[in-house]
Amino acid sequence: MVCFCFLVDQTRQVRRCKPAAGLCSRCGGGASVADMKTSTRFCHVPFYRKSWKAIMCTFCGAILKSYQ
Repeated sequence: MVCFCFLVDQTRQVRRCKPAAGLCSRCGGGASVADMKTSTRFCHVPFYRKSWKAIMCTFCGAILKSYQ
């Protein structure tokens, strides 16, 4: 028996952010501390949600460091 399950989507959403000291190593933009939320859906059914903190660039949106 073979069972297939496909990853439909994974969304990353910024809930709150506030300015932080430092610069982005990729583009030189400012940094901010953000409360992030990741949601994963398999076959259109919500499967997994996770809340976490990250330091991200305000210009290019790169995640510089993440905290669990």
